[in-house]
Amino acid sequence: MNPRIVAPLAGAAVAALLVLGSTLWVRGHVASAEQRLLTPEAEKPQVAVAADAEVKYCTPRFKQVLERVLHSCGLATEARRGCKPADVKTFASISDDDFNELFHPLKDRGGVVMFDVGKEDLDKGAKELLSERFTDRKGARYFFVVARASKTGTPQKNRALSHRRANSIMYSLKELANDPEIEKKVGLLWLGNEFAQLSKEYCAWPNSRPTEKCDEDAINRTAFVSWIDCRL
Repeated sequence: MNPRIVAPLAGAAVAALLVLGSTLWVRGHVASAEQRLLTPEAEKPQVAVAADAEVKYCTPRFKQVLERVLHSCGLATEARRGCKPADVKTFASISDDDFNELFHPLKDRGGVVMFDVGKEDLDKGAKELLSERFTDRKGARYFFVVARASKTGTPQKNRALSHRRANSIMYSLKELANDPEIEKKVGLLWLGNEFAQLSKEYCAWPNSRPTEKCDEDAINRTAFVSWIDCRL
C-alpha cells in the first residue's frame, strides 16, 4: 500500500484508541463516584475492633440462642413476656446439656437464687444476692432469669412453680430498679423439671444459701440470674 495512505490511517487508528481509552476512563470514574454516593459508608476507614471487645462467652452460638430468647420471650416485642419449657425447646433448638453449657462462663457474673421445697418466696439471702447481681450491671443491656423446679412432683405442677419463681424475681427487680422500662430488660424463662436440669456440680456456683447442704434437688429449686454483656 502507498505509504502516503498508510501513515494517515495509522494516525487515525491511534487517535481513535486514545479517544476510546479516555472515554472508558471517564466512565469508570463516574461509575465509581456514583457508587461512593450511593454507599458512602464504604469510603469510611474500617475501625479496628479489639478481639476482647466483648467478653469471651459471647460466642456465635451463645448469641444465636440469645437472639432467639429476645425475640421469643418478649424482650424484643410487646406481645409476651417469658418462655416456658416447650418454648425453649422450640426456639433454642439445643439440647439440655448444651443449653446449660452456654451459661458456664457466667458462673462469676451471675448467681443462683435458692428456694424452699414447693415455694417461690425470696428469703433474705435471695434478695441480697439478687440486689448484688442486678446492681453489678457494668453497662449490660439484658438481665436473664432462668427458673427451675426439682424432679419431685408432676411436670405440670413444677412448670407452674418455676413460673411463680421467675415472677417472684421479676417483682423484686421492679422494686429494686424503680424503672418503668424494666420489663424490656429482663428475660424470663421457667423450665420446670422438663428441660435443662442442673447437676450437683452447679452447687459450687455463687448462691443465696452458701452454708446449706446442696444436692441435685436443691440446685434445681432455683433461679439463675445474670446480666448478659453480649452485643447483637
